[in-house]
Amino acid sequence: MSELVTGEAVALELRPAKLPSRALAVLLDLVVVGLVYTAVTIVLVISTASLDEAAQAALAVAAFVLVLVGAPIAVETLSHGRSLGKMACGLRVVRDDGGPIRFRHALVRGAVGVVEILITFGVVACIASLVSARGRRLGDVVAGTLVVRERVPVGRSAFVPPPPPWLSGRFAELDLSAVPDGLWLAVRQYLTRMRQLDPQVGWAMAERLASEVAARTGAPAPQGVPPAAYLAAVVQERQVREARRAFGSGAAAVRPGVPGAFGAPAPQSLAAASYPPAGVPYPAAAEAVVPVPVVEGAPPDQAGDRRSSGGFAPPA
Repeated sequence: MSELVTGEAVALELRPAKLPSRALAVLLDLVVVGLVYTAVTIVLVISTASLDEAAQAALAVAAFVLVLVGAPIAVETLSHGRSLGKMACGLRVVRDDGGPIRFRHALVRGAVGVVEILITFGVVACIASLVSARGRRLGDVVAGTLVVRERVPVGRSAFVPPPPPWLSGRFAELDLSAVPDGLWLAVRQYLTRMRQLDPQVGWAMAERLASEVAARTGAPAPQGVPPAAYLAAVVQERQVREARRAFGSGAAAVRPGVPGAFGAPAPQSLAAASYPPAGVPYPAAAEAVVPVPVVEGAPPDQAGDRRSSGGFAPPA
């Protein structure tokens, strides 16, 4: 099990795809690409019959590169890591930190895939997947990507708690480009598991991660803000930016992680999503319960007048 998060915060705790499912997805992709390449080749042969052999050879090489290499790269880029074969098998290509891939990731995977899949008939890719702990082929290692399973039971998805409402959106101008993918993955895994850790160990881990993020961004946690809340706010800001890239500027109107945003599950209680208050040691704050005010109707007065139960107090 590899606990990852997509950039859009749609699915958490995804599992790396195993070799059989990946091989089936590649086989389906090769069948589709082979049919397209055959059709393109027939059209070229018919339409270039009057050309000389050098021109026909150049067009044949161009068709091979565009169809067998360029088309899969374009499909993975536009679909954010889901080719036709991966869609059929329920797989997706993501970055090492779980975010959606970009053109450079698909380009590197496709270029290396020509050698380890097409030229060697998949032998190198199979050996690399068997050796890798997470089933990655050489193209994934070079590109910094991972193929994961999308179809996982809903009950097994992890919940990344949102930051406090007063902290949401506070880091909209923060520069996150210097934070490496490995640090994002560590922060997200901590946020999904922080309630399972020993309070003192969890607090120390949050402080260490917060200091590393602050060193990369140049913006430390505001005074009095718990480090876990600071990490959640920064991760939420990154998810907003990833959603804006994937779905357009309209996706930024609702922040992921907030109950009701992008289908995010709402916590069962206010205390379930609360963070330790500022100035309170973590072990003591872990046992604290945030009181929720309960509004009840006032009892009727002695004269039997029930007007006060509706919120109206008669004058003295």
